[in-house]
Amino acid sequence: MSFCSKDQSMQFGSDRSRFTEGKRAVEDKNIGPLIKTIMTRCIQCTRCVRFASEIAGVEDLGTTGRGNDLQIGTYVEKMFMSELSGNVIDICPVGALTSKPYAFTARPWETRKTESIDVLDAVGSNIVVSTRGGEVMRILPRLNEDINEEWISDKTRFAYDGLKRQRLTQPMVKNESGQLVPTTWEDVLTRVAGALQGVKGSEVAAVVGGLADAEALIALKDLLNHLNSDNLCTEEVFPMAGAGSDLRSNYLLNTGIAGVEEADLLLLVGTNPRYEAPLFNARIRKSWLHNELQVALVGQKVDLSYTYDHLGETGTVLHEIAAGSHPFSQVLAKAKHPVVVVGSSCLQREDGDVIMAAVSTIAHNARVSSGAEETWKVLNVLHRVASQVAALDLGYKPGVEAIRKTPPKVLFLLGADSGCITRQDLPKDSFIIYQGHHGDAGAPMADIILPGAAYTEKCSTYVNTEGRAQQTKVAVTSPGMAREDWMIIRAISELAGVTLPYDTLDEVRNRLADVSPNLVRYDDVEEANYFKQANELSKAVNQTVLSDPLVPPQLTVKDFYMTDPISRASQTMAKCVKAVTEGAQAVDEPAIC
Repeated sequence: MSFCSKDQSMQFGSDRSRFTEGKRAVEDKNIGPLIKTIMTRCIQCTRCVRFASEIAGVEDLGTTGRGNDLQIGTYVEKMFMSELSGNVIDICPVGALTSKPYAFTARPWETRKTESIDVLDAVGSNIVVSTRGGEVMRILPRLNEDINEEWISDKTRFAYDGLKRQRLTQPMVKNESGQLVPTTWEDVLTRVAGALQGVKGSEVAAVVGGLADAEALIALKDLLNHLNSDNLCTEEVFPMAGAGSDLRSNYLLNTGIAGVEEADLLLLVGTNPRYEAPLFNARIRKSWLHNELQVALVGQKVDLSYTYDHLGETGTVLHEIAAGSHPFSQVLAKAKHPVVVVGSSCLQREDGDVIMAAVSTIAHNARVSSGAEETWKVLNVLHRVASQVAALDLGYKPGVEAIRKTPPKVLFLLGADSGCITRQDLPKDSFIIYQGHHGDAGAPMADIILPGAAYTEKCSTYVNTEGRAQQTKVAVTSPGMAREDWMIIRAISELAGVTLPYDTLDEVRNRLADVSPNLVRYDDVEEANYFKQANELSKAVNQTVLSDPLVPPQLTVKDFYMTDPISRASQTMAKCVKAVTEGAQAVDEPAIC
């Protein structure tokens, strides 16, 4: 009879281990709805702690205990409050920090990777879209040193579940009882073409939203131009006085996203880059931390993850700086590489023209006094939506004020979901066509709904806030009967008797090159000039500045987590809003002794 080793051990050996220390087990931490913690895996490398402290600028993570009892956490249980928090998932070497929405849904080798571009803000972060079975499973960052480096924002990373919720998957038409009912493509296209043929060109207008691609923008512009209409507007307002949007230097981030690292002085005007452009804010913090960048702010005080000099809240401060009577004027004059950044949110105000004129003068004076080389740009506009720069390049009018003054009989909404125009702004007999991929704010008011494709479902062109043209790639097919936007518009034109002269994507891009060649020079920034001429034209602006602060008194969490139809449809983003709101309430509640 033979014994195996275990039997021998039990028969003759000790029933006690020689090792007296217990196995180490650490309780998982709840740090919010985005990051899943498996802390027993943690090797205390402190990569996440250093990322939070050095790059994100948030002192939420740290270590407690010593030796075998050392743990990483948030000291008290709370949400990891950072717009860049998801990046700790990528830098964790052992999987102690993983994606909570992605956990147990797919294995990496099961998914197909597609290199693409994020369009949920105007930075244009480079991403990799992982898909399986026609569904987006996760989104990861793609290295691009000129734009997002190796990071992406939480909205970019986690809002992808909104791509499969509240989608418009089939054409719809409003029946006699006012209800939207499904129908066929032939029916809706015929109705739209008939509506366009039955009115004069001046009675047709279009509004484009923040997620519209350049191909759809040029197709819509050509369609309305063929109908003798030039009423093409964007949701985002931009000052039209002076040079307005006629000169590209007036509406680009001319220094470039990476260019801020070369600056020695930064003046922020009416913007909160931490939530409007998180990756640009990370660049500013990087320069502030390593290059001793001096930052100043005109507008409402906000938490920017770095220190800054608060110069004031109202636009009168800008006039003083422009006139040289403010103490900061002397600081600006001594800077070798000054940068002035004005937020597009600030330019939505009634006095946006005079604010832009003052900023233009400040930037011009700073460039002259600094003696910077000709290649150095000072004036910068930080946009919030992905479509705005391409729309302005193609000649769209910013804002919908013209439509409110002379309401059209037929209004075409291309993904316009910000609520900038409502049914009450239009006559009762107005015919509204909505084309988009989500049933958001614009869809309920429409008479006709045309289902479009989202950014992961089409090969399309977007131009970021610095003027860099980039392409999204097809990662999944469009759901149901949805089609690419430019194809839908091309089909309408044929039925309306004004057939557009292109049938393929390459032909559309040739048309883009005819109108604005920079739109098809991918991954290249077409630099803008004529700053001096723009400043001279801005001096003709005669308007008084309002006394209101340049930034809303309190930025809510929705200003970051729910800014577009995709993120508003995302359950993950809704959980973030709930977690932050509950956390804020817990802080405000008095302690009970």
